[in-house]
Amino acid sequence: MSPPQAARIPPHKRLAGGADGPAAAPIDGEAIAPALFTIGYEGEASATVLAALAAAGVRTLIDVRALPLSRKPGFSKRMLAAELAGLGIEYVHLRGLGTPAAGRQAARAGRTGQMQAIFRAHMEEDAAQIDLVHARAIARDRPCCLLCFEADPHRCHRLLVAEMIVQATGQEVRHL
Repeated sequence: MSPPQAARIPPHKRLAGGADGPAAAPIDGEAIAPALFTIGYEGEASATVLAALAAAGVRTLIDVRALPLSRKPGFSKRMLAAELAGLGIEYVHLRGLGTPAAGRQAARAGRTGQMQAIFRAHMEEDAAQIDLVHARAIARDRPCCLLCFEADPHRCHRLLVAEMIVQATGQEVRHL
């Protein structure tokens, strides 16, 4: 896994100490929300993903897959939740933040723009808005990470979810 990449750091919210780890001591002494992480497990073993989460100081993993199932060992909901619990990381599945079937089909076909349009329309639904409020509350409170399959955050809906969260929180996004 590559080192975290900062996606959005407003000048007034830049952190002292650079991009290492989850520590969030603001330069001006003002309290800010901890960093919001995202991760995709495509091409990675579960042990690698778990190690990256632990190293980043993640306390809650927010699974933003509509269907928290995987043929890849260690990434189905129950197995993943158990492995995370062993590391002291809470698992939360927010189905409303998952991509609808049509969006997943568009993503698999490489039609990222279409997937994004489908996902944005989905986010107008009540269930999606309720889960977005829940995700924002978690993100404000403790270091958390959004999980989905796609390795590249720019081809995954989790980047859109992260953007919707930081619109309300102003926090930094780091892609693991």
